[in-house]
Amino acid sequence: MVFYINMWGSALRLLVTGGAGFIGSALIRQLINETDATIINVDKLTYAGNLASLESVAASPRYHFVQADICDAAAMKSVLVEYQPTAIMHLAAESHVDRSIDGPGDFIQTNLVGTYTLLEAVRAYWTDLPEAEKSAFRFQHISTDEVYGSLDETSLFTETTPYQPNSPYSASKAGSDHLVRAWYHTYGLPVLITNCSNNYGPYQFPEKLIPLMIQQAQAGKPLTIYGKGDNIRDWLYVDDHARALRCVLEKGTVGEVYNVGGHNEYTNLEVVEMLCDILDELLPDSSHRPHRDLMTFVTDRPGHDQRYAIDANKIAQNLDWRPEETFVTGLRQTVQWYLDNSAWCDQVLDGSDQQQRLGLKGN
Repeated sequence: MVFYINMWGSALRLLVTGGAGFIGSALIRQLINETDATIINVDKLTYAGNLASLESVAASPRYHFVQADICDAAAMKSVLVEYQPTAIMHLAAESHVDRSIDGPGDFIQTNLVGTYTLLEAVRAYWTDLPEAEKSAFRFQHISTDEVYGSLDETSLFTETTPYQPNSPYSASKAGSDHLVRAWYHTYGLPVLITNCSNNYGPYQFPEKLIPLMIQQAQAGKPLTIYGKGDNIRDWLYVDDHARALRCVLEKGTVGEVYNVGGHNEYTNLEVVEMLCDILDELLPDSSHRPHRDLMTFVTDRPGHDQRYAIDANKIAQNLDWRPEETFVTGLRQTVQWYLDNSAWCDQVLDGSDQQQRLGLKGN
């Protein structure tokens, strides 16, 4: 099925910021493989952005890559003028909570200053478009459920939950959300905002919990778990998230916010235990079995939110999107992918990442 057949009267020219990152690369692979859209990938290529994640689509004549920083106003203007996008999906961000604790400056610069710089470049570009193209244009901002803060045992994040960010990362993303909303209300820029739960799946940089635990377990290293491991997250398979973003771009109402969740709540301890059990099964000859014996508990990180959980009823009811993967099926696919793609992990890792747990300096 071609997803964007004659969308808005012509083939979609979609500019994706942060397209070499985990979610961005999953989105671009889907768009190239399943649509007729032309994709312009704008990425600074920081440590977590790697073009190896896009090798399967890099040769497509509908794929273009521009190495640029969203904080560079001249570069953003140049990209917009050259490629004349009909829509923008803004995913470029510093996104690791632990790194934001150890060094918040990069998060403020990219997530706040970068989003402001991009918005201003896009506003100038959009203002000069012919009326039909101006009306059809969309700026989609991809954010996180962490902007809402921490939940009690039973409630869910909705699109109207007040913001209460508790880490430098979530504060910077909350600020970027507010900027996007302000550019809609003040200048009329046609925006869409999504807030998602924890993503997982293939091609995720091995500093995040699931790929980190897989890598550490394979090497027989300690599987370090913060606190008691009782912090709860709602897990969303990255390909499901990419489908949701496409759905919002095509059918979402301008100015609206859509929460995207996987309906998969698990404690961090449960996630690591499930990973260990899958590894025991898939690596029967491993000298590190049972892998649960590698689990060890460390001091909790500062400002560690207890629970996140998304109410995704709005996107389900209004846009007819629902996740296709359960956590059981998605996690197994993810573990198998990392076992089968150790060369990719070796390629993306360099001296900047030692695969240790970060964010403990405040303790």
